[in-house]
Amino acid sequence: MFLNRSVPQQPHHNFGTQSSTASPNYNQLVRFLVQPFLESPESLSVDCELSHTLHKAWIRIAFDSTDKGKVFGRGGRNIQAIRTVIAAAAEAAGQSVYLDIYGSTSSSREGASFDEDREERLPAPKSREQRGNIPRPIAKPRSY
Repeated sequence: MFLNRSVPQQPHHNFGTQSSTASPNYNQLVRFLVQPFLESPESLSVDCELSHTLHKAWIRIAFDSTDKGKVFGRGGRNIQAIRTVIAAAAEAAGQSVYLDIYGSTSSSREGASFDEDREERLPAPKSREQRGNIPRPIAKPRSY
């Protein structure tokens, strides 16, 4: 049984009506999303480059490397959520967006991206050929 069958369903939003020339204020959006994670919010640097012909936006952010863990979050959840919100705003404007994150605002690490600079990177797992013919243990069923 369907309730409210006589009421016509209307969409809540209309994404197709915005013109492609209007784009979100990515600078303020990124600041709004990232600053709560920072110990020193004034260290946040946001650079946004828009290409109206390609309908793309490139956003580069930098902050103190001590705040890296808070911005990224456990398993990268925080930064993934930030990227999702920015991508949704860009999609509503008919654009695509790329977010680059740089290590810190200091001159010693300027331009070092977190994606390229991973000290915690684990070694790649060895393939069977590299491991040799080491016998695997046999799992025995438990007897009750």
